[in-house]
Amino acid sequence: MKVTPTAIPDVLILEPEVFGDTRGFFMESFNQNVFDEAIGQHVDFVQDNHSRSASGVLRGLHYQIERPQGKLVRCVRGAVFDVAVDIRRWSPTFCRWVGVELTEENHRQLWVPKGFAHGFLVISETADFLYKTTDYYAPVHERSIAWNDPTLSIDWPKIGVEPRVSAKDALGVPLADAQIFE
Repeated sequence: MKVTPTAIPDVLILEPEVFGDTRGFFMESFNQNVFDEAIGQHVDFVQDNHSRSASGVLRGLHYQIERPQGKLVRCVRGAVFDVAVDIRRWSPTFCRWVGVELTEENHRQLWVPKGFAHGFLVISETADFLYKTTDYYAPVHERSIAWNDPTLSIDWPKIGVEPRVSAKDALGVPLADAQIFE
């Protein structure tokens, strides 16, 4: 597995080895030992999620203030622009974000550790997005930061229309007003 650091050292791009020929391809999408070695620690995953979204859908920026989740994310159909925002007040990269294009062709995965808000924008006709989490979904602890917070200045890809967000995500707050990790 190829491991590529991002501008935020805790967030990693993971690229599994893909074996392909005229019949298609094979890849090992997850191996606990290889993953632990790649990120330099042992992480247990407890839940797998799958979302399908139409073009222009933006989901996020989500996090859980208690029972925070680390996420291993990938796009298995279509393409997304995936974003992780460091919301750990004590971190030297606090308030910084990284964005990575994840597609069915590049097979990339992104490791987003605990302490980050996460979101993605669908940049293809549709996208199937899979992610493993290190803790269970806890709606009472879920929070959302505004995807268009000017203090973050996330450079979302231009898609020709305003991104479509859920009613819940439309209520996302600016990072300055968010309950974050101390």
